[in-house]
Amino acid sequence: MEFDIFFSISQTPDTTGFKPSESEMFSSFFDQVVLADELGFGVGWVAQAHLSTEVQKGNRNPVVPHYPGEVGLCTDFFQVAREMFARTKRIDVGSAVMSILASGGPIAQAERVGSFLALHGIDPKEGRKLHIGFSAGRFEFMARPYGIVPRDDIEEAAWPALRGQIFSEASEIFLRLLNGEVVSSDTVPRTVLSRANFRTDQDWERVQSAAVKERGLDSPPESIEIGNRYVFEEIKTIPQDWRRELLNLVIGSHDPNLQERVNRFRPVQVFNLSITPPHIIEETHERMSASYHEDGGPWSRGMMPRTVMVFVNDEEGLTREQQNNAAMEEARSALSTYWSALEGTIDPSKIERATDNAVIGSVESVSEQLSQRFHSEDRIMCWFDFFNHDSERVMRDMAAFMTKVAPRVNGGS
Repeated sequence: MEFDIFFSISQTPDTTGFKPSESEMFSSFFDQVVLADELGFGVGWVAQAHLSTEVQKGNRNPVVPHYPGEVGLCTDFFQVAREMFARTKRIDVGSAVMSILASGGPIAQAERVGSFLALHGIDPKEGRKLHIGFSAGRFEFMARPYGIVPRDDIEEAAWPALRGQIFSEASEIFLRLLNGEVVSSDTVPRTVLSRANFRTDQDWERVQSAAVKERGLDSPPESIEIGNRYVFEEIKTIPQDWRRELLNLVIGSHDPNLQERVNRFRPVQVFNLSITPPHIIEETHERMSASYHEDGGPWSRGMMPRTVMVFVNDEEGLTREQQNNAAMEEARSALSTYWSALEGTIDPSKIERATDNAVIGSVESVSEQLSQRFHSEDRIMCWFDFFNHDSERVMRDMAAFMTKVAPRVNGGS
């Protein structure tokens, strides 16, 4: 089993009510990064966010109106990644995940990837990879200032489904530019909406009605063509002479069709969450075994990193039972704080489901849970700083996990 680590850099009050300053947040983060490197975690994945969620709470459609603080402080993954590589020796660095709709869109993001790797790979001995997890972005408001908004009544009616199609268009542009291709919008397929893109007949009928009115049609259309979101003549990003073997791409989408489509252009792996039902996990592995781009070699389970919240308690002076009880209390407290911040309420059923998908307890208990619930070839993305700003405690938990849990899970004592 492979073990990576996830850093949220989320500036919100933890279970004690403590909220660090921005400088304290970054200082603790880099302390944890250095330790993660020393402990042997494979990839340090960093959450990326954009714009202030605190300010957005005052807008017409706040996404997290009860969230006290900022969802994340990493707004420029590449600057953070450069600093992470400079401070470490072994660990790879990844974005979890980078929006290619925000920050200028897929063309700008492709240029940033190439520029970063042109510098990162200057030393021929450098073998550490940059893992680019990319998605449409969790919160829509972060891409709206960049023009990702409905352009007419048809797009307004179709927006929940259309936004996914915009991400598909952006993904093709992003990947082809990373391949070194010359691309223009004329070579990118138009989006065509049909009933298959919508969850219900009613959703599709609203879009059809908007099309009849907007385009002066005599009857509801069976399909609706949408103009390209990105319109441009032939372009090619520079620099071009960078080491593409140092780049690994991972898509943050549960859309099976999109997972397959992006692999027509180059190898693209898949992010997944620990809360995803087991049958979906296995279906994804089966599908990717058949559709993963041949240049990436055979598909393996480690190509789908899975987020797992880790509440391990190895504090001195406690019995194993006390460690288990303390870890469960810590988990429930953190999850209660999370749901209260996210939705303004504490739903016991959601907390229960979340604890079922975390690993919680003493070193021995966490080891057993990992061995029983995950495949021996899975890659686990361990999340230690979930609503916890006690950096010293977070680092003790990281050390306990990698020196005591990981060896047990992988056949050691």
